Amino acid sequence: MAKTILAVDDSGSLRQMLVFTLKAAGYQVTEAVDGRDGLDKAKHKHFDLVLTDQNMPNMDGLTLIRSLRALPAYNRVPILMLTTESSDEMKNKGRTAGATGWLVKPFDPNRLTEVVRKVIG
Repeated sequence: MAKTILAVDDSGSLRQMLVFTLKAAGYQVTEAVDGRDGLDKAKHKHFDLVLTDQNMPNMDGLTLIRSLRALPAYNRVPILMLTTESSDEMKNKGRTAGATGWLVKPFDPNRLTEVVRKVIG
């Protein structure tokens, strides 16, 4: 059974690239348009990995990560931040919130697939 990934980003074109890349690598991908939508979807279905942007309307990535970590079902689920933010300060905030890793946009499809395989197989 394919591993499931929740891709949270307010950019439709980026979500499309994520879906294309991750499905080609054999994963099932569900899209969410912002942190609030991502949290709602995560409450109704369990995912093996969450990929999230930082800067989104309604709920940003750090708030999403904190909210997911508060749920018992997402205590140990890997959460990767995929964002244009690359400062050490933001990465530290991500670690503190519970992010498993940090990828900077624009992403390299091969690198993304490599990281996802390393994290969830």
